[in-house]
Amino acid sequence: MKPNSDEKEPEQSNWAWPRKTWSFLSEVRRRSPLIQCITNFVSMDLMANTLLSAGASPAMLHTSDEIPDFTPHINALCINVGTLSSDWLPAMKLAAETASNLGKPWVLDPVAAGASVFRMNACLELLKLKPTVIRGNGSEIMALSKASVEPTKGVDSTHESTDAVESAKALAEATGAVVAVSGAVDIVTDGKLVVGAHNGVAMMQKITATGCSVTALIAAFVAVDQNHALEATASALSVFGIAGELGLRLANGPASLRMHLIDSLYGLDEAAVLSHVKITRF
Repeated sequence: MKPNSDEKEPEQSNWAWPRKTWSFLSEVRRRSPLIQCITNFVSMDLMANTLLSAGASPAMLHTSDEIPDFTPHINALCINVGTLSSDWLPAMKLAAETASNLGKPWVLDPVAAGASVFRMNACLELLKLKPTVIRGNGSEIMALSKASVEPTKGVDSTHESTDAVESAKALAEATGAVVAVSGAVDIVTDGKLVVGAHNGVAMMQKITATGCSVTALIAAFVAVDQNHALEATASALSVFGIAGELGLRLANGPASLRMHLIDSLYGLDEAAVLSHVKITRF
């Protein structure tokens, strides 16, 4: 799939990004890519439902025993280190290595990367296996860029996404990955071009695993066109944000927003995408 765009100026008109984003979502729904998720216990349910609602096929498979047989058949891999343990790390590395060797895209979510030496070292080991996309909050991306361990608020960011632009660019240059920083404005960069996705609502931060889930959605979008990983990443972030915006219209709080977010993602049509996408050069 090749979204309709000019490679040098992907945001050349007001309609370029909305049409591109709709093209990605349509392709995910048409192809239903198989996305293997090695993720944390907290996020499994919402991640799987996010992928299903978008039209993808989730597989929450994390044992090393199955990876040699299963991972070669996936369309993309999502690795999330949220509830990291020494038992799961070998499986993460094996799956990432398998995906990389086979030319399949994979996405890393370095949850709380700077919280401990063990967690940071695990993330650095995974970076060596060439993720296609790295998606985290401002604090995670800044810590990973500096390879530094420092006091954190667990999985919550103490930095705005805009604080991490230079760190994201440096990390992208160092790894060759597209780097996304979630926040009030979602920042996406390949080290040179920087774009911002301006969709979403603040209440989404009150729902556990929304960040994890949008990382899985990024994997689904990259799965249908890994040659345009920056565009796929920005489009996935925008789509998830739009679902939150539409869901909030019916929600009374975080619990009902969670339900309506999934419903809104499932029901997104072309008119809603074209009229709501807000992606610009940053």
